[in-house]
Amino acid sequence: MPDNLPADDLKTLWQNQPTEPLTMTLEQIRQKARELHAKTRRELFANTMAALIAVAFSVYGILHANDLLLLVFALAIAWAVAGQYFIHRGMWSAMPPGNAALCTGLQFYRGEIERRRYLFRRVLQWSFGPMVLSIFAWIVMIIGFAKNLGRSAAAVIPFTTAFAVWIVGFFVQRSRGQRALQGEMDRIKDIDREPRP
Repeated sequence: MPDNLPADDLKTLWQNQPTEPLTMTLEQIRQKARELHAKTRRELFANTMAALIAVAFSVYGILHANDLLLLVFALAIAWAVAGQYFIHRGMWSAMPPGNAALCTGLQFYRGEIERRRYLFRRVLQWSFGPMVLSIFAWIVMIIGFAKNLGRSAAAVIPFTTAFAVWIVGFFVQRSRGQRALQGEMDRIKDIDREPRP
């Protein structure tokens, strides 16, 4: 190869290099599936904790609120409890046996991705919703307390601001999680396209 090739020829030569297919070993597939399984379990635990927080806020609200807010807090409790049933239904799966074939490993990996997608779809409705409702009702209750004490409603601005930041952070994290899941699904599609030895 001559040393004085033009820059465009070098670029073309580099871009036309043959590439090796991306391969994952069976152990790497199992490891990825285990990692997704662990993430799913952690997220289910976090959703349970969110439901408990919603119930705690609501119980406190029921003990200290007036008529209309009592109904809102009771609705938040019922929603949080029902949400746990709908989120956890069908989510637990067994780990694959150690001698699983490649197909079984890929199926388990795909199943874990589908479980996480299911969880992402359900969290907004059944976990995040009751928590937002109970915290929002709690903010309204605190504003009422502040007015009864002759204080300005501006006293709850720091808490309301933190609440708004938390909501934005939730949606940013949710968006990142969905992109990561789509990347995992694309990786499985690439593995499926690879020729088997």
